[in-house]
Amino acid sequence: MNAWKGIIAEYSDFLPFGADSDTVTLLEGNTPLIYSSNLSKKTGASVYLKFDGANPTGSFKDRGMTVAITKAKKDGANAVICASTGNTSASAAAYAARCGLRCYVLIPSGKIAGGKMAQVIAHGANVVAIDGNFDQALELVKKISSQYLIALVNSLNPFRIEGQKTAAFEVCDVLGRSPDYLFIPVGNAGNITSYWKGFREYRSAGRIKSVPKMCGFQAAGAAPIYYDRKIDGPETIATAIRIGNPARWQEAKAAMTDSGGMVGIVTDEEIMSAYFEIATYDGIFAEPASAASVAGLLKRSDGDRSLVEKLVVCVLTGHGLKDPDSAVKFGTGFKTAGAEMSSVLSAIGL
Repeated sequence: MNAWKGIIAEYSDFLPFGADSDTVTLLEGNTPLIYSSNLSKKTGASVYLKFDGANPTGSFKDRGMTVAITKAKKDGANAVICASTGNTSASAAAYAARCGLRCYVLIPSGKIAGGKMAQVIAHGANVVAIDGNFDQALELVKKISSQYLIALVNSLNPFRIEGQKTAAFEVCDVLGRSPDYLFIPVGNAGNITSYWKGFREYRSAGRIKSVPKMCGFQAAGAAPIYYDRKIDGPETIATAIRIGNPARWQEAKAAMTDSGGMVGIVTDEEIMSAYFEIATYDGIFAEPASAASVAGLLKRSDGDRSLVEKLVVCVLTGHGLKDPDSAVKFGTGFKTAGAEMSSVLSAIGL
């Protein structure tokens, strides 16, 4: 059996450069595509969950970061910088640490989930919390990277898109075809842009015959693409998609329009309902932002028969341990009992 060597080695024919001794990898990719009998029964479709929370730092960002950091290293950079709501910073810090690059991170103060913040600190990044939101942080790192010899590794970096498109390849490789529909959370819009690029490239290469309808879902309080206007104060429990001015806005719109898909919104209540549903019935613990794709599927399928007997993939972008406080805060909690059999049996209802 050939050992997995990471996405650059696996998909070098579709990437800007091949694997060599300078490749910066944590063996990202090759994440599971899991069939959901619960969601399939509810919707009448055959539903699979692409769990990219199984990547090394717990999110899909690792796919783009291995390519972006490898490129930065090849170009002779000695530092990288990003703005982040959490996952990008965790990934950038890990991959920079892997190859000895300095990493600078700007985050919106008080808006980062604890699991992500812990990763960034552990990997030794230089973190600055600004009194502002993600969009303001992104503008600042764009200016800094343009004036100093520091590589920008946000999704504006085209090499991020190149790496992230490999998730589309993996979906098709496992299914043996393209899905009919892809449901995906949309925040900064780099991931939907990447999937769409990947599906089109696989079709051009003759690997698949068709491409899916791209269905992107934003949180109702952070839905600039849906409302077609910048949101100055985006708010949602799904911190990873709490973005009011997406960097890949136009590319995301093109992906949804050109594929015959759609852009929709889901409320925080719908997101958290889906969050607990996939954890309870599928055994998959994904962060709240990930659940926007499943919430979107459930919302779309309610009274809509167009998905019946279709092949559907929902993208789960990050692991639930990225934001463990959400489970504790909104879950059912736990019971207490004395340290004897009768007390325990009473507590569990036996």
